[in-house]
Amino acid sequence: MTETLLLALVVVTALAFDFTNGFHDTGNAMATSIATRALKPKAAVALSAVLNLVGAFLSLAVAATIAKGIVDAEVITLPVVLAGLVGGIVWNLLTWLLGIPSSSSHALVGGMVGAVLAAVGTSGVLWTGVVSKVLVPALLAPLIAIAVAGLGTWCVAKLTRGVPQDLTNRGFRWGQIGSASLVSLAHGTNDAQKSMGIILLALIAGGAVPADSGVPLWVILSCAIAMAVGTYLGGWRVIRTLGKGLVEIDTRQGMAAETSSAAVILLSSHFGFSLSTTHVATGSVLGSGVGMPGAKVRWSVAGRMFVAWGLTLPAAGLVGALCHWLESAIGGTAGTLAVFGVLVASSAAIWIVSRRTPVDHTNVNEEWDEDKGANIEPVAATTGEAGGERVGPVPALATASSVGPAIESVGTVGAPGAGTSPKGDN
Repeated sequence: MTETLLLALVVVTALAFDFTNGFHDTGNAMATSIATRALKPKAAVALSAVLNLVGAFLSLAVAATIAKGIVDAEVITLPVVLAGLVGGIVWNLLTWLLGIPSSSSHALVGGMVGAVLAAVGTSGVLWTGVVSKVLVPALLAPLIAIAVAGLGTWCVAKLTRGVPQDLTNRGFRWGQIGSASLVSLAHGTNDAQKSMGIILLALIAGGAVPADSGVPLWVILSCAIAMAVGTYLGGWRVIRTLGKGLVEIDTRQGMAAETSSAAVILLSSHFGFSLSTTHVATGSVLGSGVGMPGAKVRWSVAGRMFVAWGLTLPAAGLVGALCHWLESAIGGTAGTLAVFGVLVASSAAIWIVSRRTPVDHTNVNEEWDEDKGANIEPVAATTGEAGGERVGPVPALATASSVGPAIESVGTVGAPGAGTSPKGDN
């Protein structure tokens, strides 16, 4: 395989990651607006896609962090980049299947770090950058989001005490449209940059651009489009978990959560932090439950997410390392094609399993049922369209033994109560 063809394969894989990032993270912006019915599901993901596209052009600080702040660009080769991307994509798809709002950012960083460790050892990783730009924000971001959203929700609850609920719902639904739009714009300024950074890294490794090059315009445009298309397809499983699984949210909480998320994400993009927008959005939703008097927070569901968050970096890193070892063991073009084949086969298998219990715009707002386990019962749709069946929660992703039953029975940890429909999850 020529260097040019290998570079093209890596670029296509990076855009595939951006696509999965789009549908995996749509819920960060639109889950609460869909849950409160401030926006119809299809309209919400369309609006989010457009604003993600625009946001991708507003900042390149995060792209620089990914390209030059996590691993040593001088030791990177195209096969290493491909292996790292496969690690990130496989973890993204697995957590999407289980309905877990995990970090696409950390999946990408984990995959790249794992591939580099397998290729050249610890010397190829810029540990200071990993700690300061990835790990520290990962710990602080959800805590800050919980605090900001909790305080904001508490203030809103106090200010609207005694105001008729119909009046607050009408007003805050309009507010949610604005705040959700701001989150989508902020998401584009942060997450779309990550694949740009990886493609820039690949271009440098392939000798297509100098080491001090900025991100080319065609890279910015292609990554923005890939993320926008993925965003429009919805990622309904994750939307359902964020919108219905953590907190029974009202419009006041939804607006407070979205505004908090946008503020934290925009601030991190300004400083070039490779922040997990999923961690921020989840923290904001939890904060909206903590700050609202009498609200119920489902900490058991949150606990499953926290377990997945802790597994993301090492799990994606392990896949990245295994893919690089496979490349090296086979060698040459055959090794590269084998790794790409692993990506295609695993993606197809995950998609086939997801067809057993589809979640889409017709059943994403089904009521969350903590008591039904994996049992299926017919219910009427709550979105105004014909619905199918509803399934209960799946065991937590805490042990290896629980993952198998989860996939077999439902295919979604994060979608208790999710329904089935002929159309399925996009």
